[in-house]
Amino acid sequence: MAATRAASAASRVFLAFLSAVVAIAALLAVLLTVDAQAAERAEAETLTLSLARTIASMPTVTAAMDESDAATTAALQPVVLEITADTPLDFITIMRPDGIRLTHPDPTQIGGRYLGTIDEAAAGGTVTEEFTGTLGPSVRSVVPVRDGAEVVGLVAAGVTVGNVWGQVWGRLPFVLGVAIALAAVGAAAALLARRLTRRIAGDLPASTVRDAVSSYESVRTLGEALRAQTHEHGNRMHTAVALLELGRTEEAIGILTETSRQSQELVDQVAARRDGDPTVGALLLGKAAQARERGVDWSAEIDPTAPRSALSPVDAVSVVGNLIDNALDAAAGGADPRWVRVAFAPAPGGALALSVSDSGSGVADELRERIFEHGFSTKPAGSDGRGVGLALVRSIVEGAGGAVDLSSAPTTFQVILPGRRP
Repeated sequence: MAATRAASAASRVFLAFLSAVVAIAALLAVLLTVDAQAAERAEAETLTLSLARTIASMPTVTAAMDESDAATTAALQPVVLEITADTPLDFITIMRPDGIRLTHPDPTQIGGRYLGTIDEAAAGGTVTEEFTGTLGPSVRSVVPVRDGAEVVGLVAAGVTVGNVWGQVWGRLPFVLGVAIALAAVGAAAALLARRLTRRIAGDLPASTVRDAVSSYESVRTLGEALRAQTHEHGNRMHTAVALLELGRTEEAIGILTETSRQSQELVDQVAARRDGDPTVGALLLGKAAQARERGVDWSAEIDPTAPRSALSPVDAVSVVGNLIDNALDAAAGGADPRWVRVAFAPAPGGALALSVSDSGSGVADELRERIFEHGFSTKPAGSDGRGVGLALVRSIVEGAGGAVDLSSAPTTFQVILPGRRP
């Protein structure tokens, strides 16, 4: 069976962009629906309270409260049924201060006790609440009927929750229209993003694009290291030649011997590993020269038993080189003494532990995660590789099943990588 073709970088950008837009549109639809429900409930509370107060202030209602229960019901039941029919209210219940109903949409409920809170209203205040009564859950307001200063009755006006939601459903076309419009704009933006990405990366798979970036970073950091090493050796050779011309043979031999010794120490450490990576070894030699060029004290400790990582030489150089570059920049920009320490050691489970420490000023707590984001950098705008190095390091390491950790005092990046299988 033919292998499934990997999705291109452009397609991944499109899908990521579109997924984000759909999620935002869905969240917006939910928020608008919740807002509409809250608005309808607030409107229902305002309506019920206003109409309850209007009914309680009617002279007919106040006068009828002085009659017997039967006479009050006969006088007010037709009135409240007419008002209910002409307004959005679902019920109007007029009752005695003790809660005995005198009117109700269902005549069989008259004479029973009102279901809900009335104490505050009976004391002369008002009550607005959602309560489940004989008609189901409803938003209702209860106000007192006064004869002078005396509370002679109560009026409850309510709207069932079903009707409140009915008003919300009426707003759904608008909510869905906004969500669909947002999704359409987002889809168009996603198509544009895919087109722009395709212009840059063509139909290459995302992994291939990342490999290309890794290769570029590998060549860049290795090139900088070799340039520094070549420059350092060139300076020392020129100095030695000048000393020989001046007849100062011993001093010339001393310079050449010291150059050889410093390089040999690192070569011996690299060669002592049971499964060393010669590419990383060459990188370390160059970075040592680069550190001396920048006035940074350099130390590299390589445990002979440290395994070779599962990374390819290109990815290994990208990870090690970018971490060292980051440390050199931090140390060179800090106070004396300026130093960088690199260590390779075995880790549990046959893994490789790489740590890179520096004497720099460290990373602020609020930036500890952001420094790994693509495009973010604490370096000045326009710096080469700005915002790529640490993001690429994390991508490569986590893609290989490893982990990157940052600690302080001193600033140390520690990478745990699976060891290469025999």
